[in-house]
Amino acid sequence: MSCAQGRDAELTYEAFAPAYDEFTAHYDHELWLGNFLPKLEAHGLRRGGLLDVGCGTGKGFLPMIERGWEVTACDISPSMLALAKEKAGDSARLSVADMRDLPLYGQFDLVVALDDAVNYLLDSAELESALGGLARNLGPGGLLMFDLNTLRSYRTFFAETMVVERGGWRMTWRGQAAADTPPGSICESRLQIERTDLSPNDATLGNASPHVHRQRHFPAEEVLTLLAASGLECLDVFGHGADAIPQQPLDERIHQKAVFVARLQAG
Repeated sequence: MSCAQGRDAELTYEAFAPAYDEFTAHYDHELWLGNFLPKLEAHGLRRGGLLDVGCGTGKGFLPMIERGWEVTACDISPSMLALAKEKAGDSARLSVADMRDLPLYGQFDLVVALDDAVNYLLDSAELESALGGLARNLGPGGLLMFDLNTLRSYRTFFAETMVVERGGWRMTWRGQAAADTPPGSICESRLQIERTDLSPNDATLGNASPHVHRQRHFPAEEVLTLLAASGLECLDVFGHGADAIPQQPLDERIHQKAVFVARLQAG
């Protein structure tokens, strides 16, 4: 991913930040964690330090704080982080960072990159670089978990047009992909966020310029190769749909998300 493409993702979420929680209110992070934490515990996960990469507004790490985890989190968007700070206060250590060049924050028992973060990496070199940064932040016995959109997601959600109004905002999503998008494709969507509860003459009327969501599909075989090249051992691969129930084997024709669990290679 070029610097310009990384800037696209940053600008998109800077614009989306004020409305993000409204439009993701249906995301049930407690349900997701309740389904997946036992899978990690089966691989020896112990409560301790969590690094959340691409944390957004903090909706994913807040339930972990409630479970007693010590949280460090980062995101490429300062505006998303500001909202996370409002929620978390001093209970999490937050900073702006690009996962393509991830700082060394420490040694963590669990490192996660969830809810679309990894999808914005547009080639194998960038994914390998990101995986290397995630790996460097793993402590002894630590686990890495990240998710990716499946081919089904790009052939459906990224090929649809949707208009949703909620909480004084209108979101227009115009997918540019197709129902026969090939594996490994870069897919785009135009996201337009507008305020609907202000006068049209109001100078503070929300952003009406569409922003580009540009993501790449990574086939599971490619991800497994890059994990190994980054010094990581893949422990599990799951697929899930809207019900957030982890299933095996991953089937990209059925599942919406692929979830990978890994740890540092022995020796």
